Amino acid sequence: MKQIFIKKTMVLFLLCVPTLIMAQSVIKGTIKDASTGEVLPGANVVIKGTTQGTTADFDGNFTIEIMDFPKTLVISSVGYKTVELNITNDNFIQVSLEEGVALDEVILVGNRSKPRTILDSSVPIDNIGVAELVNTGQPTVDKMLTYKVPSFNSTNQTISDATAHFDPADLRGLGPSRTLVLVNGKRKNQSALVYINDTPGKGEVGVDLKSIPAAAIERIEVLRDGASAQYGSDAIAGVINMVLKNNVEFTTVNVKSGITTEGDGFNLGADINSSLSIGENGGYLNLTFGYYQQEETNRAGTPGEDVLFGVAANDPTWGDWLSRNPDLGMTVGQPELKKGDAFFNAGVPFKNGKGKFYTFGGMTYRVGKSFALYRAPYWVGDPFNLLHEPGTEYQGFQPTFETDIRDNNSTVGVEFDLLGLDVDLSGTYGRNAVDYEVNNSLNPALGASSPTSFDVGAYTFSNTLANLDFSKNFGQASIAFGAELKNERFTAEAGEPASYAGSGAQSFPGLQPSNAVEASRDNYGVYGDLEWEPTDKFLIGGAIRYEDFSDFGDNTSWKVSSRYLLGDKKGALRASYSTGFRAPSLHQIYLSNIQTLVSGGTISNQGTFNNVDPVIREGLGVPQLTAETSKNISAGITFKPVSNLSLSVDYYNVKVDDRVLFTGEIGFDGDDNSTNPVEQILLDNSITSLKFFVNAVNTNTSGVDLVANYRNLEMGNGMLSLTLAANFNETTIEGEIDTPDLLAANGYEIFNRKEQSRITSARPKSKVLLGIDYNISEWNFALNNTYFGEVSWQHSNNGLNGVDFGNGPLPLDDAAYDQTFSGKVITDLIIGYNFSDRISGNIAINNLLNVYPDEIDTKGDFVTDLGGRFRYPWEVSQFGFNGTILNAGLTFKF
Repeated sequence: MKQIFIKKTMVLFLLCVPTLIMAQSVIKGTIKDASTGEVLPGANVVIKGTTQGTTADFDGNFTIEIMDFPKTLVISSVGYKTVELNITNDNFIQVSLEEGVALDEVILVGNRSKPRTILDSSVPIDNIGVAELVNTGQPTVDKMLTYKVPSFNSTNQTISDATAHFDPADLRGLGPSRTLVLVNGKRKNQSALVYINDTPGKGEVGVDLKSIPAAAIERIEVLRDGASAQYGSDAIAGVINMVLKNNVEFTTVNVKSGITTEGDGFNLGADINSSLSIGENGGYLNLTFGYYQQEETNRAGTPGEDVLFGVAANDPTWGDWLSRNPDLGMTVGQPELKKGDAFFNAGVPFKNGKGKFYTFGGMTYRVGKSFALYRAPYWVGDPFNLLHEPGTEYQGFQPTFETDIRDNNSTVGVEFDLLGLDVDLSGTYGRNAVDYEVNNSLNPALGASSPTSFDVGAYTFSNTLANLDFSKNFGQASIAFGAELKNERFTAEAGEPASYAGSGAQSFPGLQPSNAVEASRDNYGVYGDLEWEPTDKFLIGGAIRYEDFSDFGDNTSWKVSSRYLLGDKKGALRASYSTGFRAPSLHQIYLSNIQTLVSGGTISNQGTFNNVDPVIREGLGVPQLTAETSKNISAGITFKPVSNLSLSVDYYNVKVDDRVLFTGEIGFDGDDNSTNPVEQILLDNSITSLKFFVNAVNTNTSGVDLVANYRNLEMGNGMLSLTLAANFNETTIEGEIDTPDLLAANGYEIFNRKEQSRITSARPKSKVLLGIDYNISEWNFALNNTYFGEVSWQHSNNGLNGVDFGNGPLPLDDAAYDQTFSGKVITDLIIGYNFSDRISGNIAINNLLNVYPDEIDTKGDFVTDLGGRFRYPWEVSQFGFNGTILNAGLTFKF
């Protein structure tokens, strides 16, 4: 292991050493206000098509180094029109900016008719450039956003079947299903997976954020406000719009690598982004290709005994095996992953300059391997020597859960002028597919004929959309209206017969023919959007949208918003109120399967029945799934007292009614004298418990977002920037859970304390980001501190059956088994150096202080950590448990 660690560390070192140093030229200049002649400190100067740039000092002066001429400089400042200058020599230049809107502050999301700046917006929006994303040191977009947006959360999952390969992500703690993701303003397809394991986001469906490479992204706009009236279903918590790169000046190549200080989790990646010119009118084709791979990590517990199966450390038969395998054979950590990306973004303007043809999209292909619970030799035998050589001591086996994931989306459209209206006509297709295999396993029911690798089934989800959008800016007023047609399709394919015969393959019985499904639905929507500025300070807007779904009916959502600019445009007061909705996903309506559960040494099979199954609809009286509805209110203030300092504070409250939930386990009631109707269903289907989806919960989420930026402070010979961003939130369940009458009459609780805590306390209720960025000469130093607030895990019945720690049973009102995991600060250090304007390198140390979550305290209930197999929390999530990660990278431009 030490030799492997040394070799991989050498890879990191080599990535940090430049192989080419070139001579440089220096451009100097001054930036002033065109109308007053006053200098503009803090103005941005960027070499077009790159992230290399600088800022003007307090005298408006700047210096920037380049490799060769000619170069185009993009010069901008908040509140001024952007200027592009073609530089052919190193003469001193003077630039005058006129009042207007800076290009790098323009946002597209949140308004269908007129792009605005963050200051002008009536709702809170984050605008995150690619340099900020990369500067987190994180490998994928979902993790980058976690360390840039306080209200966004996503962490690695473990021992959770396919969920470990997708990692549920959410905004404002409202679950993965309630955040709409756009690419260039067009809807991105959801993934094919429903998160059905005991993780945050259980029972929900999200977009596969690992399928969009950071190298293809110019910036990400995060709208932190309900937007169903503008964009339709799923936008209850907000909208994430990923804007792709277009006509870049340079071809950029990035290579990167990393490893944990434990010597595992080695990763390696490379990507290339470039543009080609098309035609003579500024047409472009931007291309991105990337590859990334990572190895697994392991942070398993080491109990040295197995209380779940009653095997003590000194067991006469298995004590020797336990002493050699104190971790019970487990691998608990991030999964293996290999990923390839290919993305494109193209636009060709018309010759008359009144429109353009555009197309964009991409495909991601990745394979992954995660791990199931280790089957110790006293748990599952191998009498036919399928997983060990004859004559050798049988050691047990750890099944692997392996995925083959394809995600592709593409949009083709045309923008043109029609009767004075701006028209956008487009078509979009997106698809996500995941195939499952269980390997290094067996099916005991098949005896000697059992295979050791199983095809256990597959899921796909796709959508096809047609959009027609009209907009017009009349000066003080802007209008937009349009329509959308959408078709969605969900399929589930059965696994091979050997995977589900008898009790099925160990760890995950395959999907059976009865679980196979091919379902689709159609919907159409029409919307209107109006904004009016009766004065240069006051803005009022409204939107309304009607949608009709072929499977459950229709919905009308609306929104009103307003903004008032403070004196001299130093800030703004803003507020909005909206209604929203989320259509139940096809996955939630039609998913069914069988899962293997382990609890207290008992192995059992649990059945998930879909919402159209007669067992659910007729047998249990569960109603048809319908849309969730929401009411969203937000109010805030932005303030810019000086040119370098900006502040914003926003309050929000989101009420969601009829929230779709995935019930807890519904099993036998323990009364052996009679069989109730629910138990009869279990017996008829040879399962020990069942689950289903139902509209049953109303939730209330309140919170505050805070963002403060203090940029371009002169410190010595360099420039210092400070960022403080925070989110504080709380979600509560209001009223009683709507339990179907038959289940209520027989004493069943469909959503117990543990399942409720997944909504109310599985994600941090507070998160604070403090970033310090210092640029001096060719160096960049970034120190980011992220505080992840506490999370709580609640036991299904809180030990109310009574537990005795030696002093008698605990009182019923004590938290016998619950545990709160305290808040922690994760510190990241990133050091960058520009060897030239073509070559740069960086070293990132993520989790510099090697912080881990609190360890699990079973409090006498050893099922909470599966008998010590889990050292750190896995059913609630803060920041994962990989420890310190060392990363390094090089960037080349040519």
